[in-house]
Amino acid sequence: MGSTSPSYRGHRYPVEVISHCMWLYFRFPLSFREVEELMLQRGVIVSYETVRRWCAKFGQAYANGLRRRRPRPGDKWHLDEVFVRVNGELKYLWRAVDQDGNVLDILVQNRRDKAAARRFFRRLMKETRSVPRVVVTDKLRSYGAAHREVMPSVEHRSHKGLNNRAENSHQPTRQRERAMKGFRSTGGAQRFLSAFSGISPHFRPHRHLMTASDHRAEMTIRFAIWDQITGAASRPTTA
Repeated sequence: MGSTSPSYRGHRYPVEVISHCMWLYFRFPLSFREVEELMLQRGVIVSYETVRRWCAKFGQAYANGLRRRRPRPGDKWHLDEVFVRVNGELKYLWRAVDQDGNVLDILVQNRRDKAAARRFFRRLMKETRSVPRVVVTDKLRSYGAAHREVMPSVEHRSHKGLNNRAENSHQPTRQRERAMKGFRSTGGAQRFLSAFSGISPHFRPHRHLMTASDHRAEMTIRFAIWDQITGAASRPTTA
């Protein structure tokens, strides 16, 4: 699995500016115009449209680079689906996390029937290249029907109270959706949320479980990894 940073050939801004704008946009609930304003305060003139193009071009590449750095997914998967608003219409955002809260994948779909659940199960196994020991879901019947067809040997626990981990994982997305006032298209929602779910958690360690010094040390490591996968690091950093 390659770890080569994206190519910036033809871009007149240095990688440090591009990666910093990307960090601002995917880490905080900011608009493109607000990122433009923050960069202007730092003496860097870059238009919001340029920031938008960078996010579209590099967002998924950065997210993929971070995912390659993560340990192998846990063997207990929590799945959940929530409404998202796309161009005024309600769609379904399917999400899977492991027992440690790491986001495995997301998928925006029109329905939450058996076919949609089956599609998500198959996508998960393809993306993670693994099969879980246990799958935890709420009581939506589509999960059970798809589970019996796609992974019948895997234990399935269906209980509303057991799935808080997946439900809590939706919170940063909800915050971002409100800031963006919804999404314009299903494809646009999928592209943004796929990159967002790969980048945002990298800068959200379990702060409540850490001392202040441990949190600063962990964030220093995570910023170093970010510089490596974006190509902003001048030389390899050892952690």
